[in-house]
Amino acid sequence: MKILIICSKAFYKDIPPIKERLEAKGHEIFLPNSYDNPAAEQESWSLGEKEHAEFKARMFKRSKEVIEKMDAVVTLNFDKNGKKNYIGGATFIEIYEAFMGDKKIYLYNDIPEGMLYDEISGFSPVILHGNLDLI
Repeated sequence: MKILIICSKAFYKDIPPIKERLEAKGHEIFLPNSYDNPAAEQESWSLGEKEHAEFKARMFKRSKEVIEKMDAVVTLNFDKNGKKNYIGGATFIEIYEAFMGDKKIYLYNDIPEGMLYDEISGFSPVILHGNLDLI
């Protein structure tokens, strides 16, 4: 399968072993938009609010284009800043794009409690509980 890994920038450090494991299983793995430059968003902020908004718009459009070519997304949702199984706004949008494109959606951990619980549940993700062998 062609799989896009999606997650908060805070989890980029967790990607390499997961990527290697999925590739060893024969999957073709694609990485988040700014994986090669995690500071890209902060750099856009330094240019001003308008530039940051334009950056975000480009990233959303790029994600949509990439997801259209995928078979699945794997969402890395670990604990962040006291929030269990964190899924941020941009990652939620990517999950939504995958759902709208009839792509398989995997969550590394349980759906986070909170205001988007029902929406994420409605996407019928496969919960991996950290077990990549379920893919």
